[in-house]
Amino acid sequence: MPVVLDPDAAAVYKAFQEAGRPAYESLTAPEAREYYRAARIVSNPEPPALESSKALAIPAPHGAIPGRIYTPKTLRKTDGLAPCLVFFHGGGWVIGDLDTHEVVCQKLAHEGELIVISVDYRLAPEHRFPAAVDDAVTATRWVAANAAELGIDASRLIVGGDSAGGNLAAVVALTARDGGPKLAAQLLVYPATDFSRKHSSHREPETSILLTHSVIGWFGNHYLGDADNSDWRASPARAKSFAGLPPAYVLTAGADPLRDEGDEYAKFLTDAGVPVTYRHFPGQFHGFFTMGKLLNQANVAVTEISAWLKTLG
Repeated sequence: MPVVLDPDAAAVYKAFQEAGRPAYESLTAPEAREYYRAARIVSNPEPPALESSKALAIPAPHGAIPGRIYTPKTLRKTDGLAPCLVFFHGGGWVIGDLDTHEVVCQKLAHEGELIVISVDYRLAPEHRFPAAVDDAVTATRWVAANAAELGIDASRLIVGGDSAGGNLAAVVALTARDGGPKLAAQLLVYPATDFSRKHSSHREPETSILLTHSVIGWFGNHYLGDADNSDWRASPARAKSFAGLPPAYVLTAGADPLRDEGDEYAKFLTDAGVPVTYRHFPGQFHGFFTMGKLLNQANVAVTEISAWLKTLG
């Protein structure tokens, strides 16, 4: 079935086209990061009022991994400790940072009534695979080890992210299943799960919107370089087993090259006996999740995810 954009998504796409923004693949990585950061000003919704937002420095072998911890005014505490979502931002492992995803993290903290820790993992091509994976795993293990000091209930620790961040969350969940820490759930927002690009959504003209087919290749080349794209730490869909993974929320969008691999990953999890909540937004494009000022479906997604987070305890 052809993809038909929702009217507001079509309007946003038209505005992006008329703005004459250069394609990311025509830019250097630092230039692309600046364009991506600038776009957030017109697309991010108003942030909610929180109790606090503080910088974190997470120890790592190469130095500190920057992060931010968002604490809402209302927290779901048990014995003084609250659940926590460790969040990895999207951006193709090349662009994106704490600022580009600050508002969506704030909204998840506020509506989900939990602590959110956003992780500023190292970016490619300066730091290629598996640097981002190493940082995501290191940050998650550090949060678990220091949970009590952070006011976090280690038994209610969740990992999540969008796009490349969804990829990292899925990989962290697989890693944690086999080596700890025990996770309560994984949130995968239009995740990248398979670098083979074999799925039909990678070839449909109507999915090449904002996240175009060509820029996916640019991201992949920067991130993977000469690495094996079938390594499950790059392509979690290639993992040998999905049994024993924590419950998942998987979100996909209709006009998204990653649509089919996200859908397939949800099926892999379900077939392995993992509880999966699957949500498809047929009229939205990749990247809509952070655009709550322009796309109300982004706010719907945050609200629905927050309700799911509350069901976890």
